[in-house]
This record gives sequence, structure tokens and C-alpha cells, in this order.
Amino acid sequence: MLFGILASLPLLVAAWLLAQPWLTARRRERIRRRPFPAAWRAILRERVPVSRRLPADLQRQLKERILVFLAEKRFTGCDGLEITDEMRVIIAARACLLLLNRRDHYYPRLAQVLVYPGPFIVNRERRNGIGLVQDESRVLSGESWAHGQVILSWPDVLEGAANQDDARDVTIHEFAHQLDQEKGFANGAPDLVGFQRYPRWSRVLGQEYGALQERLLNQEASLLDPYAATDPAEFFAVCSEAFFKQPQRMAFEHPALYGELRGYYRVDPAGW
Repeated sequence: MLFGILASLPLLVAAWLLAQPWLTARRRERIRRRPFPAAWRAILRERVPVSRRLPADLQRQLKERILVFLAEKRFTGCDGLEITDEMRVIIAARACLLLLNRRDHYYPRLAQVLVYPGPFIVNRERRNGIGLVQDESRVLSGESWAHGQVILSWPDVLEGAANQDDARDVTIHEFAHQLDQEKGFANGAPDLVGFQRYPRWSRVLGQEYGALQERLLNQEASLLDPYAATDPAEFFAVCSEAFFKQPQRMAFEHPALYGELRGYYRVDPAGW
């Protein structure tokens, strides 16, 4: 009898693994049907202005995705910060803007969001030009890890959600990195759902990346934060900020870039 149980164990494990996507989808569907709390609705109205401009269908989607996101992701306060519903809802709302019109996608690699009461310091080892390893400290407002975490400065989250006059939003930036990192690393080429789309994506973003570097060399003003010129991964994240924060200006000044991001994110914020 023991032999029979052991022999059937691989089949049971395989059946369990095959059933997981279906069970997850069923669980998420139940969560999406829950009423959206009135207190959370008030937080969206007051602290996430873009939520009021969304078409009715996207408003519904945003609330459903927030419900699932908050049910699945753990929030942890750092340096004594106490996590509140306001923090959770505002961060979830900014993160879920990037998920609209996507079927059952909720940052599969992400397990938790760490929130600091202000910018935080990270210590890294860096190899210099002659091969020596040096300790380097940097002050950051956000960071995304490929394996399980997004780290955010709460004041910077609030600034990005409230200020509609610039193209900066640390939450959108770090969650764009999460999308890019789903393959295990970030290189500015997230999953485009169709291999044939990559050549045009590479051409358009590559041309825009080079044009930004040229503008910076000439000390010309740009919609995009200069940090976008760091590397292709940062370019994609900064462009995502501008796409959601200054869509009309991006569509006017960078129509090809806007078109690629509109196709990737499956929304057209210039029309909101």
C-alpha cells in the first residue's frame, strides 16, 4: 500500500500544480466581487486625483485590482513607520494603474512592499575603473528588486500621487521596473506579448534614448528626467512616469514613444 501511495505521489503533485492557476483565478474573482470600502473610495478621491478622470470601466477595473493587490501583497513599515490603510490604498492605486486592461496580472514576483518614512540609504559594493571594489552609499526614494520587493519613501509616494504638474512618480517608476523584471532582470524590454513587436520597440526606444542623451549634452530641456539616460531599464521606468503623469505632452513631443507605451500599457491616458 505504501508503494502505491509513493507511486501516485508524482501524479498528485502534478495535478496540484496544474490546478493552481485555476484556483488562483477563482480566488481572485471572489475578491474582485467584494464591495470596495467607502473609506478607500474617499482616499482615492482625495489623494489619487487621476482616479477621478478615468473612464467608468477603468475606474471599476482599478478598484477591483486594488482589492486583489491588497489581499495578496504584504506591506511592511520600516524605521518605525506604521502602515495605514491610506498608505496601502494610495500605493496600490498607483501600482494598479499599470495593470489596467491586463488579464489577471498582479506582479507575480512581488511579495511585499517596504515603506520608509523618508528617503533611505542603501550600501552597495562598486568596482571602480582599476578593478578595486569600493563601498558606495546612495540615498534613494524607491527601489525595485527582481525577487520579491518594492521599497518606497512615503513622502515621495504622496508627492507623486498628488502633483500633476511634473512627470515624476516614484511608485509608477518602481512598479514599471517590476514589470520589466518579470524575466528575472531589467533591460527596458518588458513582455510585449508577441515577439514581432520587439524590433519596433527597440528601434523607437533606442532612438528616443539616444535623442535624450544628445539633449542632455546640449543642456536642452526635456520632458524626461535626466535619470532616464542612465541605462535602458531606467529609461523605460522614467518614460512610464511621464506616460501616466504628462500624457498629453508626451503624445505631442514624443508621438512614437507614446504610441509604444500606449500599446504596451493598453490604455490611452492622453484621453482621460
